[in-house]
Amino acid sequence: MDIAHCHLDGNADAVEFCPHESFHNVLAACTYTLQEGDQPSRTGSISLFDVDADSSRLSLINRVQTAGIFDIKWSPISGTVGPLLAQADADGYVRVHKLESCLDESQVPGNSLLEISDEHVSSSMCLCIDWNPSATSLAVGLSDGSVSITSLLESQLSISRDWKAHDFEVWAASFDIHQPQLVYTGSDDCKFSCWDLRDDPSNIAFQNRKVHTMGICCIAKSPSDPYTLLTGSYDEHLRVWDVRSTAKPVHETSISLGGGVWRIKYHPSVPDLVLTACMHNGFAIVKVKGDQPEVVETYNKHGSLAYGADWQRGRLEKNNVIATCSFYDQLLRVWMPEGNIPE
Repeated sequence: MDIAHCHLDGNADAVEFCPHESFHNVLAACTYTLQEGDQPSRTGSISLFDVDADSSRLSLINRVQTAGIFDIKWSPISGTVGPLLAQADADGYVRVHKLESCLDESQVPGNSLLEISDEHVSSSMCLCIDWNPSATSLAVGLSDGSVSITSLLESQLSISRDWKAHDFEVWAASFDIHQPQLVYTGSDDCKFSCWDLRDDPSNIAFQNRKVHTMGICCIAKSPSDPYTLLTGSYDEHLRVWDVRSTAKPVHETSISLGGGVWRIKYHPSVPDLVLTACMHNGFAIVKVKGDQPEVVETYNKHGSLAYGADWQRGRLEKNNVIATCSFYDQLLRVWMPEGNIPE
């Protein structure tokens, strides 16, 4: 069921609902637009929206112009800080924005983003970003194959370590939410790796280079099962892994013919249910429990590359509100699944 839609001011590649209490209505969407020519530039923006599914409202409340952005992530609610939004951008920066509430009654009530810190991580592009559970550091994947761990202490970003992790672009870098000393990475070199931050980074915890036949786009650890982890790849497969046995996945299924799995988002309250962005083949909701993961529902109302996807948090009956975005048509959509979501 479609709720609302709008066009952004550039090519849309990520959407993120704020997970923090009192801000579940806030949706962030980011863009990346390459201006070609003699001196090519990569520009971008973050747009904040107020989403109210009951009244089919999708209202723009704030927009920040930035470098071209590849990824954004809200800080986890398990951290000690309020809502922070981190960006990974084409200029090689990590930037952290604070979500500020507008208290002046003479203005339109809402929220805005205030940049509180930035760090030039690399001369390469920052492609992906993820918070650790305490919101004290960020894992960043870079276009030169490096991974950077950037600490955030008292609103100051600083690089705590970086290392050459892969041969090509790192599109996925993700903390293990149950064991935050572990970071998983995936790259265009088809290698799925795990690094233990207690060791020298060159001491890799594990690496699988045989299973993915094309580059790895995304990695998602199950919030409810400390042993289950999912990977998505350009090879159109969603793979289910048991992190205790990484020689091969427990199961793999092609969730969409003709669509690389670019993003995986676990449902905020229904275990084993994930939302996937499938590039050339729209979006799919997949139940991954048991031996045979199954596609529950698909959504194909976007006209170009399906990149951004997220669930809205909040009251249980509202948890099935979804935001998705697509790249070249610059389209943001908010919708609800037509069928019943399996518990």
